[in-house]
Amino acid sequence: MKILQKQNFKDKKALIRVDFNVPLNEGQEVTDATRILAAKPTIDSILKQGGSAVLMSHLGRPKGKDEIYSLKHIVAKVSEVLDVPVKFVSDCIGDEVKEAVANLQSGEVLLLENLRFYSEEKAGDLDFAKQLSQWGDIYVNDAFGTAHRTHASTAIIAQFFPEAKCFGLLMEKELVNIGKVLSDSKKPVTAILGGAKISSKIGVIENIFDKVDHIIIGGGMAFTFIKAQGGQIGDSLCEDDNLDLALDILAKAKAQGVKIHLPLDVVIADEFKKDAKTRIEAIDEIPDGWMGLDIGPKTEIGFSFIIMRSNTILWNGPMGVFEMPKFSNGTQELGHAVVDATSDGAFTLVGGGDSVAAVKKYGFADKVSYVSTGGGAMLELLEGKELPGVLAIES
Repeated sequence: MKILQKQNFKDKKALIRVDFNVPLNEGQEVTDATRILAAKPTIDSILKQGGSAVLMSHLGRPKGKDEIYSLKHIVAKVSEVLDVPVKFVSDCIGDEVKEAVANLQSGEVLLLENLRFYSEEKAGDLDFAKQLSQWGDIYVNDAFGTAHRTHASTAIIAQFFPEAKCFGLLMEKELVNIGKVLSDSKKPVTAILGGAKISSKIGVIENIFDKVDHIIIGGGMAFTFIKAQGGQIGDSLCEDDNLDLALDILAKAKAQGVKIHLPLDVVIADEFKKDAKTRIEAIDEIPDGWMGLDIGPKTEIGFSFIIMRSNTILWNGPMGVFEMPKFSNGTQELGHAVVDATSDGAFTLVGGGDSVAAVKKYGFADKVSYVSTGGGAMLELLEGKELPGVLAIES
């Protein structure tokens, strides 16, 4: 692996692709600096060696140059997190950037304007990547969240640094920790998969069959499995066009000796509302007019029992509509089990937007082994796909 520690940054300009796609409030203030904090170790390491850092990132999905998505709004927060003054230039290519980069001294940080102000970024345009490549002596990709995209700044630019390119510390951590599940896991291995749809997780399920012993399935996707087996699911979420796929997954799991665990009981509601009427019901006996919105108490006990007896745990997706307090208990209880397993020595990896939001909400983030910063990129790795941003560094 081409890692940061093998590069000499003294008196060099590091061109670093970071993922500063952070949430902003209506006043254009950063509301969650997690992604900036995640990039700090890489930037600190380069500055301590006597290098300088040119940071490039995207923010949001602008249609052209849109003031709302300007990275100028995050300069103050980036300066605060890095504890150094951060210079800003209102473009990412052109003469203004050329001058700012030329004047950059060792120990200084320059943030370029939003890459996606140019459509060439997402298009993976070679000429645009070449223009960006002028701004550094060494290229560092530390943006795991965009590593699955074939964009100019992540997958195309690296060819202009045939020898002087490497992963940042965050990218390295992501690849090492996901590798602990995929190729270096300690058995028994359990995957906890939640969320709404089987279709979004089918690639992961099929790729991890030969790596896991147990697959726990919760959230909306569980109902497709239950209906496929003849259960009554009322008005619960269901992918009717994937009933055969659900049966196929169950058959493949059985053939490979993987145990799939589905909920036994659920919290059902008469409406999709936080103040809906609720009761506990067997998952295959949900009456019409009612829908399952969380796993029930018997299921919590059963799932926790499996988790506590696992040595490697992957968690992707909540067990219910945890955003509503009435339907958050299953996700919380599962989180407690994962935390307890971690303290008992298990390796626990949490990834995917909703899972990450849940562990942060309930204060579990620093009590599990690793929380991935890139939902889409992590899922594609778990599906067995090669990430363009990773290949570009390693090739």
